[in-house]
Amino acid sequence: MKILHSLIAGLWSAKSILAQRIVYPLLVGAGLMLAHPCAGQTGTWTATGSLVTGRYNHSATLLPDGKVLVAGGIAVCCDSIASAELYDPASGTWTATGSLANVREQHTATLLPNGKVLVAGGNGDFFYSSLASAELYDPASGTWTGTGSVVTARSTHTATLLPNGEVLVAAGLFLTNPIRSAELYDSASGTWSATGRLVGSGHSGRAQHTATLLPNGEVLVAGGFNPAFINLKSAQLYDPVSGTWTATGRLLGSGRAQHTATLLPEGKVLVAGGYNSAYINLKSAELYDPASETWTATGSLITARDFHTATLLPNGEVLVAGGNNGGNLASAELYTSAGSAIMLEAARRKMEGTIAARLNWREASSTESIFTGMAR
Repeated sequence: MKILHSLIAGLWSAKSILAQRIVYPLLVGAGLMLAHPCAGQTGTWTATGSLVTGRYNHSATLLPDGKVLVAGGIAVCCDSIASAELYDPASGTWTATGSLANVREQHTATLLPNGKVLVAGGNGDFFYSSLASAELYDPASGTWTGTGSVVTARSTHTATLLPNGEVLVAAGLFLTNPIRSAELYDSASGTWSATGRLVGSGHSGRAQHTATLLPNGEVLVAGGFNPAFINLKSAQLYDPVSGTWTATGRLLGSGRAQHTATLLPEGKVLVAGGYNSAYINLKSAELYDPASETWTATGSLITARDFHTATLLPNGEVLVAGGNNGGNLASAELYTSAGSAIMLEAARRKMEGTIAARLNWREASSTESIFTGMAR
């Protein structure tokens, strides 16, 4: 790294215009002139730009262009909203985009293979109204259109894009009752069909849980609360081939609900925040390892929060935005995992080698010119 540090330190004092034109574009193009976390500083958070409108119970979706779409939620007391906005990782700022056709909160939003975003279910003008409607966001036009309704109206459910292009919607609340049912959305036809129910019997549904697609194609469902309003430590795996569910390792500590879960570059799942059975907001975070089916603790959030969102960015960091902690939060923070730190370090090493090679070539060319001149 000494070569890279020397280049950055001496870049602005370089007298050679050619050196500036070679080195500066390489550094900026690699993102090395930006403030990235240093290698080894993992499990940490840093602040970023605030939302245009503070909200919770909203959704957040990473778009193909690298921006993040935040839609709906609750902004003032108990009023659901239809507004949406876009986060630009390059500038760390937010801008407004087209509003939803219907106000909704505690819905889901899923990026489809065609680049559109599917928003399904949630609550409408008042709590526990359980919407069945769904709509699609087109990033090209910044507008929303309707699509097929879900089989069972629900809120606080999860939605996961499967490898075959279908969307798995699982559990959630029907009015005030946690349910076990699950269904699949076919983006080609815009229709829904039932699939296997979650593990359990009778009234053993769950809501405010998370669902994450794992590298092997299975879906991890974790936490939430049951019909007795007790937060769950249990987790389950969905097999899209058989359409069935099986139990897996349990979360650490007390159960949690309305947390987030994000698949990291190294294949582990980051669970962060939420609230416990005592309705206390959590700062804690933990990692699920699919290989061992176990959980381990990781760095805590800066601000305890629930009803927030978490989105994996192209650089491997995780953006956590909004949520609630005794009031609406407009703050946002970034998580750096071991995998994202490795990605950044690999980029630095590659760029260091490229810059060194270019400078060595330039030095060799200059030396050759000197000897050619002496020969003459």
